[in-house]
Amino acid sequence: MENVLVERKFGQSLKKGNFVKRQQEAKVRVLFGKNDSYQKRLMKRIFDVVLAVFTTVFVLSWLFPLIGILIKLDSKGPVLFKQLRHGRGNTVFYCYKFRTMIKNNEADTRQATQNDTRITRVGKFLRKSSLDELPQIINVLLGDMSIVGPRPHAVPMNLEFSKEIDGFMQRHGVKPGITGLAQCKGYRGEIINFQELHSRFRLDFFYVRKWCLLFDIKIVIETVVSLLTKNEKAY
Repeated sequence: MENVLVERKFGQSLKKGNFVKRQQEAKVRVLFGKNDSYQKRLMKRIFDVVLAVFTTVFVLSWLFPLIGILIKLDSKGPVLFKQLRHGRGNTVFYCYKFRTMIKNNEADTRQATQNDTRITRVGKFLRKSSLDELPQIINVLLGDMSIVGPRPHAVPMNLEFSKEIDGFMQRHGVKPGITGLAQCKGYRGEIINFQELHSRFRLDFFYVRKWCLLFDIKIVIETVVSLLTKNEKAY
């Protein structure tokens, strides 16, 4: 089934030479070295919690009920959608989002595409504005995610991607983020070919090696700018 998923996602865009020849188990190598320290991780956690609490009190407290009502009026199903994804060290956690699709059996194995019939009317707006990601503030408060970090993929897709790019699981050397370096550079939404997947990986891998608090703040600011100017792939 996993090979079928690759064919479905990428078709002929993946050349034979793009696949790693030797399959290896998904293990995270030690990447931090001097880049990681208790003080740095503490500063990042404080930044995450402060921003998450501020967002919860001043935004999520009133926007969550409003979006929840719109979702319930638009289609049947729960307000929140949860999906297993890989976190730091390849640990698995439930990632929360506002539900943007009708109930279907392909949520974990099929990417959202342009004019996807599974996406609801309210869901289309939420995806376009990226408001569907807001419940991940809960994941930040729980400690599963950070404000900034590599975006987590659904577990089945992640396992496939790890076969296509050697060392792909090294993205999980840090906590996944609500936004990341790849996203603020315009890499959002559907992954349509190997080159785009590899570009995202290179940016994520760079972040894992170079992260710091000032870098996080810069990414947050650039993400806001990107949402306002580069949202053509948000569907």
